[in-house]
Amino acid sequence: MLNRYKTLRKQAHQEIVIKKSRFIGYGKPVESEEEAIAFIEEIKKLNWNATHNCSAYMIGERDEIQKQSDDGEPSGTAGKPILEVIKNQGLKNVVIVVTRYFGGIMLGAGGLIRAYTDGAVAASEAAEAITQVLHREVIVDVDYTWYGKLENELHGRGVRVGGTAFTDRVIVTCLPEAPEAERFAAWMTDLTQGQAVIAIGEERYFIDGE
Repeated sequence: MLNRYKTLRKQAHQEIVIKKSRFIGYGKPVESEEEAIAFIEEIKKLNWNATHNCSAYMIGERDEIQKQSDDGEPSGTAGKPILEVIKNQGLKNVVIVVTRYFGGIMLGAGGLIRAYTDGAVAASEAAEAITQVLHREVIVDVDYTWYGKLENELHGRGVRVGGTAFTDRVIVTCLPEAPEAERFAAWMTDLTQGQAVIAIGEERYFIDGE
């Protein structure tokens, strides 16, 4: 799993008008090609009377899956510019559809490329680019006598905490960034003078800065 990657926060859309043609950019984060295809079909059904529904998506840790569609526009004037926006913005696991309602004025190849580029940028702006950061659970099981010190140290260092359970002991699920998990566990051992029972748990992503 990647330690961090940039993607979109949510499904969203934004419309722009270029020489009387309406371009509606739709963006969405996706986890699979099937999900991307389903979203494209959903937008096509929503805009069944549009002139074109052009799209592109890029999926995988190493961007293994890259697809684009001009949907009837001249070859290379729609799907490719949309995919280039995804690449240039460094996004992963996203799909963008740019719907066009023709306004009666021909744009030419260069004009189409610029329009679909702008439509894709509008989609990514509406859907909000974020950075997902991989964290790993470090579960710290301590006696109550250590909890005050532990809580203060975690707060002071700004460590993400996933939850705290109070039973006959205190069990704190800490969430350091994944590459730091082993070092963090060693620090917990030192901090509690070897009194903590420590387990390494699952990995999960959180939005950077939130």
